[in-house]
This record gives sequence, C-alpha cells and structure tokens, in this order.
Amino acid sequence: MADDSIAVVDLDRCQPDRCNYECMNYCPPNRTGKECIVERGDHYDEGEPHEGGPDQVFISEEICLGETCGICVEKCPFDAIEIINLPQELDEEPAHRYGDNAFSLYGLPAPQEGRVTGILGPNGIGKTTAVRILAGEIEPNLGRHADPPDFEAVMDAYRGTELQDYLADLRDGDVTVARKPQYVDKIPDTFSGVTRDLIEGVDERGVADDLVDRLDIGPVIDQPIDTLSGGELQRVALAATLVRDADFYFLDEITPYLDIGQRVTAARLIRELAEEEDRSMLVVEHDLAVLDLLADTIHVAYGRPSAFGVVTDPKSTKNGINEYLTGYLDNENMRIRQGEIEFEQHAPRPTSTGDTLVEYPAMTKSYGEGEFTLDVDAGEVRNNEVLGIVGPNGIGKSTFAKLLTGRLDADEGSVDVDLDISYKPQYVDIDQPMRVDAFLSSITDDFGSSYWNTEIAGPLQLERVMEQDLTDLSGGERQRVAIAACLSKDADLYLLDEPSAHLDVEQRVLATRAIRRYTENHDATAMVIDHDIYMIDLLADRLQVFDGTPAEYGHAGEPVGMRDGMNAFLSNLDVTFRRDQRTGRPRINKPGSQKDREQKKAGEYYYAPAGDDAE
Repeated sequence: MADDSIAVVDLDRCQPDRCNYECMNYCPPNRTGKECIVERGDHYDEGEPHEGGPDQVFISEEICLGETCGICVEKCPFDAIEIINLPQELDEEPAHRYGDNAFSLYGLPAPQEGRVTGILGPNGIGKTTAVRILAGEIEPNLGRHADPPDFEAVMDAYRGTELQDYLADLRDGDVTVARKPQYVDKIPDTFSGVTRDLIEGVDERGVADDLVDRLDIGPVIDQPIDTLSGGELQRVALAATLVRDADFYFLDEITPYLDIGQRVTAARLIRELAEEEDRSMLVVEHDLAVLDLLADTIHVAYGRPSAFGVVTDPKSTKNGINEYLTGYLDNENMRIRQGEIEFEQHAPRPTSTGDTLVEYPAMTKSYGEGEFTLDVDAGEVRNNEVLGIVGPNGIGKSTFAKLLTGRLDADEGSVDVDLDISYKPQYVDIDQPMRVDAFLSSITDDFGSSYWNTEIAGPLQLERVMEQDLTDLSGGERQRVAIAACLSKDADLYLLDEPSAHLDVEQRVLATRAIRRYTENHDATAMVIDHDIYMIDLLADRLQVFDGTPAEYGHAGEPVGMRDGMNAFLSNLDVTFRRDQRTGRPRINKPGSQKDREQKKAGEYYYAPAGDDAE
C-alpha cells in the first residue's frame, strides 16, 4: 500500500465466528500467496501484546493494494474493514496511532496563553484524543505504536512549532492542567460523596462559592453526587475544573444537558477566566452558537470517524465555523464533505394555519406541597406542524410532555383526546439485550424498505450500527436509534424530548431534516423540546415558551409565532442573535456590541430584520 493509505479493522464489528473469512479468501495479494490479510493469532508472536482476539483479522498495510482495490471492504459482511486513501496534502506522520489497523490522529491543536481555543469536528474524529495528549494523559507515539519514540524524538517532530515548548514544559512539570471529562454521567463511578466535597476539595483558587452561585449549584451542594441530574453533573464538573489553579484548562463538551441560559453562563465564565486572569482554555464543542460566543480561534477536525482524524492549524472562529459548514477548508485547499450544511430557513417561517390536531385546556400539575408546580395556558397543536418548545431546565417541559402523553395526570384540567402519541424521552436508557436491527424491526413492518431507509435510516446514519447490540452503543448512537424508533411508529403526534443531545453538528442537522421531512411527507405533527437554537431554528413552525423559577414553579405559555416566541425567550436570557451572511447560520451577538445594543433597543432579539451580520 502507498504511504498515504491506511487499513482499519473495527474489532468491535469483526466477527470471525459468524463469517467465512471472505476478506482473506477474496484478497488479491492473498490469492497470489502473500500474507496480506491473516488471523491475528498467526501474525503476532505468542505473548506479544496486541488488540483483538486471535481469530480476528490483521491487514498488512505494506502489502495491501489500497482503496482502489477495496475487495475486502465489499466482502466483509459486518462492515468491519475500511481501506482509506489519506488526503494527498497530508504529508506528515501521525501524532498518535492506537495500534495496528487502528485509529490515527494527524496534527494537534496548539493551546494559546490567555485565549480560548475551540475544536470543532464530528464525533469519533480524535478530538478527545488530542485533548488527552495535551493534558499529559497520553504520550504521542508519532504513529509508532509498536516501538514508541522517546521524548527527544517527539520534540524533534514538533521542533519550531508552538507545541515544542508546551510539550517540554508539560513533561518537566512547568505547566499545570485541569481537564473536564466529556461524559459527566461517569463521574459518580469515580467519586462518591456530596457535591460540596468534590468542588471544595479541589478549590485551589478560593472561588468555589462564587462559581457555585453563578452556576446555580447551591440547591444541590449537599446532595450525593449519584443523585444529580445530567445538567447538574455538567455544571458541577465545570465548577470542579475551573476552581483549580491551572495554566491550561481543557474542557471537553460543556453544553450537553444544559439549557440555553446555562450554556451562555458557562461560556461567559470561561471567557472571563481567560481575559481577566490570562488563563488558557481549549474547548471541544458541538453547539456552534456557544463556540462562536466563547472562542478566539478554532481548529477544525476532519477525516473518517473511528478511522483517522486531522486537526487543522488555527482559524478565526467565524471563518473556521463557516468553512466547516460549507465543507471546504480554504487554506488547506481541502474538501472535507461533499455537500454543505445549509440553514435553509433564513427568516422565521409564517405561522402554521393547519387544522387543529389537539386543543388542550389550562392545566396545573403539582408534585406536592412545597414541590414543583406547573401551570399550562390553554392552547392548541395544529396538524402538520413542528412545534418547538423552549425554556430553562427544571421548568416543566418534560412534565408537559408527559401530561399530553397521559404518563402523568393533571391536578386541574386534562387532555381529553384519543391520540396515538410516539414519545422519545429526554434520557435515552436503552438496556434491552438485543441488536439494533431486531429492535427497530420489532417496531415497524416498514423496516428495511426503500422508504424507511431513505426517510429514516439514511438521514440518521444507522447503517453501521444495525448489527450492534443496543447496550454497546455510544450516547450519540443511542440518540439516533431512539429518534428512528420514535418516527417509525404510526402515530398522530410525535413528541421528541432533546433529540440533539450527544449529536455532533452534522448529525443534528441530519436529524433535523429527518424529523422535518417526515412531518411534511406524512402530514404528521411533531413537538420538539430542545436547547439547541440551531435545531429549533431549522425545525419549528411555532414556539411554546416556558418560564418561571426552575425546580419551583413553571409556566407554559400558549404556542405563538417564531419571532414573537423567540423574542420573548431570548429577552429573558438577555441574548441577541443575528444571521451569518455567508451561511445563514444563527450567531450570538457579543454582549454589549453595537449590534447587540441596536437589537435590544428595537426589541428584536431574534435577528435584526435586515439580517445584517456586522457587529
């Protein structure tokens, strides 16, 4: 194989006990007597450390003919093999490779003192690997996983770059780092105790009280960690990271489980720490509005998920996000995606005028004296519309969903209609010991049909997970399967609670299109609860706004037009949005900027009418 190609074997998918080694039997070099594809037990010496089982396959990259052959890729019944021609412009060695036929990462982001650096890219592209290298948790092996280089060789590879001094200081202990993990729901597995112990136990800057107040952690400060919700764990993890006295902070996804107000608060905290105390921040994030608000520069990550990833040199935040969305990197002269990620709706859609699907009365639900209470104004949901639902966490959005579905009974008022409702809950907890294809085929007779593949499976990128067990799926994979399950049912109303959680930018847009397209093609009605402004902006015809005091009292207004609803919602957050002239994407105005002041004065929080992108 040429030096610019790699072979990748997904060991989670390689199932030799269920195939006839078609990859080996049809491999052209193998058929001429060469050992290109062999069993791992035959390739490695006895006792030699390696990934995978002895019956799984190993591919010699030196012998393989490359992507132009691809016979093993086509013959593998489990899609476990990828032969990939790397971009011709990629003339460097990997920063790190995990093993033979395993993921490779090319390039590393460069933390910059006193600035916020962002990383933007799909899931499975190596962003967390890059963060772990820069945090000192992994030593880069320059692709030589079998014979890792010494530190001097690593320094030679980065000589003359910003990373040379950083890596040297990191190795010598001259810089300190703090890292917030990506998956905060794993925190209870490693820490037992109350929230106060976790935060105050690492408070090296004496700012715990201030962060607890600003992140609104006070109500749970003395609660056991294993009783906290996802949003509470995310804020606790951020506080426990920012209280440390570090030179460099690495924050791996700060927005999952947070509502829009909490996301803006977190972004402002990070910016303040960088600007006022000259601290350095590196943030991995999929929420483009938040990334736009907090980052000074960004690195774009691209490649093939689970196969290889490339991290670009830094770009301005605006240009980097726009290039990522268009799929073409200007400086690199590189196309990273065939099509653009488009924001087709450049103005709020007119209010839906369809017939009424369900009309509900004013309702009240209380969880007991001194507990949370929700008041719902009377309203209606219309046929063939997507109704977006927005509001802070703990304000009763999921309670309202459960009242409509009949999972909860109201104390006053009730929904007296006979509707078939398909419901995707907020937290996707799939614990059934069955394969994805078996699970989805049990829901709909359309499973596997050209219609189902085109309308649901294709947009949600489910092909590669069909033969996996539900319990082995990642958070993003579970989310996409749950959306597919919801849309696959015959129903009058599709209710999706936070479908954007754990999805990267491309997956969110594709999920949005799947939901929107389904409602349009089937005259179906959907209600979508979400915190991602981009998803709501692309998806919703009308908006229902929730307000009140989280965990105490919630109020659900009647559904209104997008402009009225977003102006009411964003004014509560003191945030204004504008349109990017190049891509049409929503952008948060910098607080206090000329554009921010002008829109607030005009009462237009949801984009200036002229759509001007200038600040």
